[in-house]
Amino acid sequence: MKDNPQVKERLNSLTESDYTFTCSIVKGEILFGIARLPAGKRKQDLQQKTDELFGIVPCEPISESVSDIYAKIKVAVEQRGTSLGECDLWIAATALTLDAILVTSDSDYQRIVGLELRLEDWTS
Repeated sequence: MKDNPQVKERLNSLTESDYTFTCSIVKGEILFGIARLPAGKRKQDLQQKTDELFGIVPCEPISESVSDIYAKIKVAVEQRGTSLGECDLWIAATALTLDAILVTSDSDYQRIVGLELRLEDWTS
C-alpha cells in the first residue's frame, strides 16, 4: 500500500511457481483502515490500490485447522511473558498452517519462537 520500490521489485521477480496470497484477516485490517478514513482523495486512492491489489492477489480463507495453531502460538507467547495482537496471532497461525512465508516488516512476529514461522521483510 506504501508503493515501496523493494516490495514491488520482489513481487515482479516472482515466478509462476510462486504462489502469493493474503488471508482474510489481512484483507479485513486493510479494509478497516480505509473505511475509517474521512472521505477524500487519500481514501479514494487507497481504495483504488486495494481494489487493484485484491484483483491480483487472492485471499485465502481461515480454515478450522488454523485455530489449533493459533492456540499454540498464543500460549507460547504468553508463557514467555509477552503478547501479540489478536489479528497478528491469526495471521501467523494461518501462515504456519499453510506452510507459507509471512512477508512483513512488523518485528512483533519475532516474538513467536519454538514454531517454524518463516518471516521475510521485503522493505529493506
